[in-house]
Amino acid sequence: MYTGTHVKTHPDRAAFIMASTGETVTYRELEARSNRLAHLLRSLGLQHGGHYAIYMENHARFIESCAAGARSGLYYTCVNSFLTADELAYIIDNSESTVVITSRARLEVARQAIARCPKVVACIVVDGPGDGHAVINLDEAAARFPDTPLADERMGIPMLYSSGTTGRPKGILKPLPDQSPAQSTPQLDFGIRMWGYRSGMVYLSPAPLYHSAPNSAVTLTIRQGGTVIVMEKFDPEQYLKLVEHYKVTHSQLVPTMFSRMLKLPEATRRRYDLSSLEVAVHAAAPCPVPVKEQMIDWWGPIIREYYGATEGHGFTVCDSQEWLAHKGTVGRVVLGELHVLDDDLKPCPTGVSGTLWFKPPHPFEYFKDPERTAESRSADGGLATVGDVGYVDADGFVFLTDRATFMIISGGVNIYPQECENLLVTHPKVADAAVFGVPNEEMGEEVKAVVQVMPGVTADAALGAELIAFCQEHLAKLKCPRTVDFIDAMPRLPTGKLYKKPLREQYWAGHKSRIV
Repeated sequence: MYTGTHVKTHPDRAAFIMASTGETVTYRELEARSNRLAHLLRSLGLQHGGHYAIYMENHARFIESCAAGARSGLYYTCVNSFLTADELAYIIDNSESTVVITSRARLEVARQAIARCPKVVACIVVDGPGDGHAVINLDEAAARFPDTPLADERMGIPMLYSSGTTGRPKGILKPLPDQSPAQSTPQLDFGIRMWGYRSGMVYLSPAPLYHSAPNSAVTLTIRQGGTVIVMEKFDPEQYLKLVEHYKVTHSQLVPTMFSRMLKLPEATRRRYDLSSLEVAVHAAAPCPVPVKEQMIDWWGPIIREYYGATEGHGFTVCDSQEWLAHKGTVGRVVLGELHVLDDDLKPCPTGVSGTLWFKPPHPFEYFKDPERTAESRSADGGLATVGDVGYVDADGFVFLTDRATFMIISGGVNIYPQECENLLVTHPKVADAAVFGVPNEEMGEEVKAVVQVMPGVTADAALGAELIAFCQEHLAKLKCPRTVDFIDAMPRLPTGKLYKKPLREQYWAGHKSRIV
């Protein structure tokens, strides 16, 4: 999030605008704020290669909290703002963060977490009073420092954590570039080139800034001299209003956002002028084919999809035309070298699913976790995986079938529940859905669906039967749920990723083993 170049050429251009309040921070202001904070962090003992954590909602001070680390050679860990004190304490301690930056809204949880983290020397609250001891107010503490850059500016980068759906979150450590923050890197150049980021662009960010994808998109926009519109939280109609009002050119979403916009009344969807949009990127979860077809019909062929992980082990991408010719694909490999391997690490034939392994283009490791680093790599260390399952078609397009951890084995048959999930969310009475395996004495596992219904819809046995019949109209019976349960709200992370583990665990309670 380096602003040094653009503060000279267009200091009064908006670097970012908060969607709900309209609060605007110019490049001049962002430059000054991030420099003062960089000096403050240095005064608190953070030297090159040090770590600090950012724990807050989408806030007007979030971007400068990252920008300060990006120009002072630090690792900054943006933490899920919905974590409990126990979960937060684990990440603060594991990341070896010595400073925590938070907001008044998250301060109490931060205090509880920091009490268990003896390495933390200060908690900076961006919008509330300090306590004269461990908690300090950002503006008061930074006021004594200059708004000019550090004399020894170096590039810093985020050290983010996996979402932890398969265990404790893992810190993803990459080498710090040994260069000035004003210089670019191959990774930054790749992102700018891939999505057509440019000076004067307007990027609408509807997702939590602590997540890797929106954080990266905001970084690239500001490096290019664009303006970011930050939504405090996603609302489907507000999103459309913002596109029209700010003449948004670029955005990145997740499929659940597409679904929610498509379920707006037709008159509402057609009310707003979206013609300024040049590129709409989506990722984070597989997109149901009918949902994406409708989005391309509505927005035109501006929608691009990618598949990748925070680890940066590989990257695939496709534009609208490629996707329409290979519906369901996440694209072709543009970064890393892909190998689709079976359980014996033998290559799978074209069209046959296996675990996706990449030869990473850049080194990474899980911070202080050599065992899980080793588990993610092949025996010779040359390939890495995050456990995703998929196949490659004859034209080289990659299709995801599921995460290996949620594969269902029923009667010896492997079932990948993503296909059924994708179908269920297209039903007009379904707001969200999760499909996974539950115990079955005869078959080992059977397919279960848990559904969140649309407002005003009655969740009862009749609807469950209707949804099962709907699935059986479109999918082989073995892929369809045998039973449907209902839930008030799906445990989906704010990033859009379905947090399926706690749902599934309820059904496996008391069992000594889980066949997944």
